[in-house]
Amino acid sequence: MRRDEPNGGVGASRRALLGTAAAMAAGRLAGADAGVVVGEPLAIDGGRPAVTLAAARQVEASRWPLYGPEDEAAVLDVLRNPGYGPIDDLERDWRDYFGAPFAKAHCNGTSAIAAMFFALGLPPGSGVMVPSYTFFASIVPMRLFGLVPVFVDVDPRTLNFDVDDARKRLTKDVKALMPVHWMGLPCPMDDVSAFAREKGLILLEDVAHAPGASYRGKLLGGWGRMSIFSYQSSKPLPALEGGMGMYQERADFERATAFGHSDVPARFPADSPYKRYAGTGLGLKLRMNPMAAALARAQLGRLAPRNASGAAQVRRLNDRLAQLPGLIEPPCPADAGRIYYANNILFLDEARAGATRAAIVKALRAEGVQAREHRYPLQHKLPLYAEAEWWSRKPEIPELPGSEQANRTAIALPYFTSEAPELIDQYAQAFEKVWAHRSKLS
Repeated sequence: MRRDEPNGGVGASRRALLGTAAAMAAGRLAGADAGVVVGEPLAIDGGRPAVTLAAARQVEASRWPLYGPEDEAAVLDVLRNPGYGPIDDLERDWRDYFGAPFAKAHCNGTSAIAAMFFALGLPPGSGVMVPSYTFFASIVPMRLFGLVPVFVDVDPRTLNFDVDDARKRLTKDVKALMPVHWMGLPCPMDDVSAFAREKGLILLEDVAHAPGASYRGKLLGGWGRMSIFSYQSSKPLPALEGGMGMYQERADFERATAFGHSDVPARFPADSPYKRYAGTGLGLKLRMNPMAAALARAQLGRLAPRNASGAAQVRRLNDRLAQLPGLIEPPCPADAGRIYYANNILFLDEARAGATRAAIVKALRAEGVQAREHRYPLQHKLPLYAEAEWWSRKPEIPELPGSEQANRTAIALPYFTSEAPELIDQYAQAFEKVWAHRSKLS
């Protein structure tokens, strides 16, 4: 399988279109503010909604996962020829695609994370820096091995790991850190890596949201000593369930694999300290279902073009929306190849927009836009972390203003997974209409 650079041409296309989009949007908005372009009242005031496509068409435009004949054939082949070969095939293709020396498939992303934390072999009480703005699976498996989360804030405009905040929270107990590439946007891995090297910390990566995304020409997952991916059905590479652990060092691979795979240690080299655990493993069975592996492998073959197509479609919308005062798109470095997952997240500066998030979302929904106020549960505020009985050392519960700001300002739009140019145009017109009348919303 050829190792493709993700989002090929997307950055160049974005730059080429940006000037034209900016000029067109500015002209539309200027005319709208002057009462020239938008002559109708807002839908909440009795006007005609800007989005006129049928609701069923909107649902279809963001339907996920998308499976085709290749996926059906891959699963059917496993039914006709039962066996575990598809797992080995997926792992081989994964290593080739990502240029990784070691990879091990797991039954889901959470089990891949648990195996990775086990592979660290750190003493109880060791801290692992991780954002609170993440799914529980990035954190809770730590407790099984005596590890303790050290909650780090996120940049409120990217939702990604804040290195400056991490510096303030560093203690002698911290031994590792794990950024999460949120919603497909790469973390600033040069800064993260430099911080880890400077402080002697083990760098891990949670790439569940971002398979195929890159930073400075390097695919995500290859920056850390270990990394994990998820194939859960909502993810960019969906196999209904499944996960992958990727390892730069043989010792990590063998220890993580022995934790949940009783049969694989028999294939380790003779000098492996884990070969003797063939037949027992080290306690769990985390084998991936071979049908899911076959499905993931089929999806991997189309990952790069699908990521590029989705990112290009987001650009067609966001290059117009980014011209509206107070509406902010998460910045992506020019040398990063981002992808999208589940939502198209934007942020609202209420002072610059001249209206509240709640009022703008209400007006957009009346226009037919499937917008919502985006709030993500912050892990450090959940009961588990405040109860000492579950931890070798009770986690500190910090104030994380960046995470709080993100939850106050984020707006979620659908991520359109199939070509929908008419719907994108109507969404943009709805935003422009609302912005033209935004003084009435204040």
